[in-house]
This record gives sequence, structure tokens and C-alpha cells, in this order.
Amino acid sequence: MSNVLVISTSLRAKSNSDILTEQLINGARDAGHEVEHISLKGKELGFCIGCLACQKTQKCVLKDDAVWIAEKVKSADTLVFVTPIYYYEMSGQMKTLLDRMNPLYPSDYSFRKVYMLSTATEDEETTPEKALNGLQGWVDCFEKAELAGALFCGGISDPGEASGKKDEQIEAYEFGKSLE
Repeated sequence: MSNVLVISTSLRAKSNSDILTEQLINGARDAGHEVEHISLKGKELGFCIGCLACQKTQKCVLKDDAVWIAEKVKSADTLVFVTPIYYYEMSGQMKTLLDRMNPLYPSDYSFRKVYMLSTATEDEETTPEKALNGLQGWVDCFEKAELAGALFCGGISDPGEASGKKDEQIEAYEFGKSLE
């Protein structure tokens, strides 16, 4: 089974993303995967300054939480990014983290499968498309990896509302079970 790293990017208290993440993690563990979960709540993530020193050193010149998170990402077999959808796009903190993963590009990274779980107030089928396109753009930079799947749970807005959404909780659990 796989070494799965789940990265939750919502900073909201009683996050709907976090409620569904718990179910995803339960499903992944029940499928036999080893799962580690990192939340970006309380983490310090500076913006990439574009110096490209990391392309030679495989280390970022900035010293914050993105450095150790990148090491976890590098050694995971499977990645799951969890994001609320804001203005039809991934959260800003998720985009900042993806940018800071630049030191991994020239490295011998382990991840092969990348997934995304997203939530939003909007419930249109197209709501997560731009977030998925953004994540696909990141994945495309890693030729050994693929965007292997996504789950969107829309129509959830109030803090903690997902705790009453049994169908979505089951979907998240099953999504976790289906990870490779």
C-alpha cells in the first residue's frame, strides 16, 4: 500500500474541508494506506521570491514551514491536496505552497499519484475546474506524477455544515478508499 500525505489548506475554524478530510483519511487507512496529515493552519508560508537557487541546491533560501512540508511531499507516494474553492479557484495558501515546492522539481521525488478534494458554497459541476487546472499545471511539471482523481463537494458553506452532510462524508470516505 501507499504512503499517503494529505495536505489540508483551509485556515477556517470548523472547516468543512477538514470534516471531509477526516473521512477521506479514514477511508485511506481502511484501505491499508499509511496516512500522514498536515494542516496549513498556523503554518508560516512565505511567497516564492523566484530566485531559482533551489534548482541548483534543491533547498529553498526561505526558512519557514514550507521547507519541512516539501520534504514530506518529496517522500510521499501519494499526495492529496484539500482546498476550499474561493472565487472558483484553489485557496491562496494552497497556491503559495505549490509555488514553494519548486525545490522538488529537480529532485528524486517519490510521489506518483496526486489527488484533490475540494469544497465550496457553489454547487455547479464546473466550480472546481480552475482549481483542478491549477493543480494540473503543477503536476505537469513532475513528469513521473499524474493527477489521478478529484472529488468536489459543493453546496456547503456554513462553518461545520459538512458534519451534517452524510452523503458527502460517505463520498469522501470512498474517495479515500480508492486512492492508489
